[in-house]
Amino acid sequence: MPAASPQGPDEECLLLVHVRKVVGQVTYRVCGECADGVITEVVLDEPFRACGLGTRAVSHLRARYPELTWRTTLDTRLTRDLMHRLRIPRAGAAGMCSHVRSPAASAASAGHRQA
Repeated sequence: MPAASPQGPDEECLLLVHVRKVVGQVTYRVCGECADGVITEVVLDEPFRACGLGTRAVSHLRARYPELTWRTTLDTRLTRDLMHRLRIPRAGAAGMCSHVRSPAASAASAGHRQA
């Protein structure tokens, strides 16, 4: 079950557990209005990076939210390879919908509209 993420109020976190120990997490945002899902962080302990756990975690998100189009903001070697294998495109900050942008970006754009 997803948990609230410490990253921000709009982000959710899928914890990856092995033998009752958290060994990683996938942080993501979901926008039902735009049918958009954005993976913002993938963290895996070193021993679990080559065993398919990341692939299974992202596949779980796809199964949980089948109506969403998934993208990622990540560009590290680990995540770039994972997202490439799963055919999840990279989304720049400008390509993200206004509903899943970071709270700072949303506040800044709201300030521009009020001025």
